Amino acid sequence: MTVKEVLRAHSAAHEDASPETKGEGGHAPSVAPATIAAGRASQELGVRRAEFELAVHLGLIAVTGAPGGGRPRVHEDEIARLREQPGFPDALVERVRTVGTAQGAALLDIAPARFTRLARAGCVSPVTFYLNRYRAVVWLYLADELAAFAAREPELLAGRTPPGMRTMLESGADWRARNWRSQRIDRLLDRTTDPWARTAVQASALDPVQLAEVVDDPYERAYLVRVRPEPVFGRPGSMAAREAMAELMLADDPDEILWRRVNLTLELDSAREDRPAPRPGDDGGARATPPARTGARPRAVRPAPAAGPAAPPACTGASRPAAVGRTTRKGLLARLGWRGRGAG
Repeated sequence: MTVKEVLRAHSAAHEDASPETKGEGGHAPSVAPATIAAGRASQELGVRRAEFELAVHLGLIAVTGAPGGGRPRVHEDEIARLREQPGFPDALVERVRTVGTAQGAALLDIAPARFTRLARAGCVSPVTFYLNRYRAVVWLYLADELAAFAAREPELLAGRTPPGMRTMLESGADWRARNWRSQRIDRLLDRTTDPWARTAVQASALDPVQLAEVVDDPYERAYLVRVRPEPVFGRPGSMAAREAMAELMLADDPDEILWRRVNLTLELDSAREDRPAPRPGDDGGARATPPARTGARPRAVRPAPAAGPAAPPACTGASRPAAVGRTTRKGLLARLGWRGRGAG
C-alpha cells in the first residue's frame, strides 16, 4: 500500500467515526451533566436519607429520571446550587422538619387534644406518617406549615371550638388521611407534564373496582400501572408499611371518590388525545416521555381540572366539596357510572 492509499484510508476512517466519538456536524459530542445516586447526594448535602427524600417530595431538590426507568438521580450542579444557598444545610433541614402530635401541640402552645381536633377537622395536614410498634398510623406534620397556620388562624388556637367544627368532629369526621392524599397527589402532578403519567396519579386514589368503572380498557389500566410516577424514591419499607400505604392511598368517602373519578375522567380524555395506550404487538406505539428534571423549579403544568378543596369548611369557610362545580358533575355522572350515596 502506497503512502497516498494509507492517507486516504485514514481519512475515510476519520469521516466514518461513530456517533459515540463524533456528534452532528463533525463536532465532538457534548458531555452529559454528571449525576449521582440519592444515597451519595444525601451524604454530600449533609442530611439524613429521610430528610433528603422528603425534600425531593416537597420539590426542594430537583431530580432527574434515570435511563431505563431506574431510580431518579441528582445532577451535581443541583448539589452545588443547594450548597450555595444561605444557611446551608441548616435551612434545608428546617424546611423538612416534621413533628408529631405532642411536638406540634408544643409548637403551637396548645394541648395535644386540641391539636388532634384541629388535625381531624382538616385545619393542619400531615405530610407523612410512620407505623408505631402497635402498627398504628402516626401522622407527622411540617413544622413550617404549623407555624404558618398559627399566624393565619390564631383564633382557632384558643377559646371555644367553632360550632361547625364541633359538629363535624362529633359526627366522627377525620380529614387527616384525605388531606394527606390530596397533597400527595398535587405534588406528584407537579412533577410531570405527561398526560398518561398524570392520569396514573389520579388513578392511584381509586380501588380496582372504581378504576375499572372509569377506565374500562384493560390495556389502558395496565399502561397506567407502568407509567405511574414514583411518589418518593428510596428504600422499600416493611410489609406492614406498604400495606398501610396502599390502604391510605385509596379515597374512602363518597364525596372524595366522586372528585377523584371526575379528575381521572378528564385526565384520561387528555391522555387519549395525546396518544393511545400501547397494545400487544405495538413496537413503541406509545412514545415514552424522556427523563426530565423534577422537584425544585418545576415546569408549569396544567392544574387538575376538577380538584376539590384541600380542607373542610370548618377551617376555610369553603363550601363542601360536593357543592363545588355542580355543573361539571351533571355532564360526567353518566360516564362515571356514579349513582351517589344510598342509591339502589
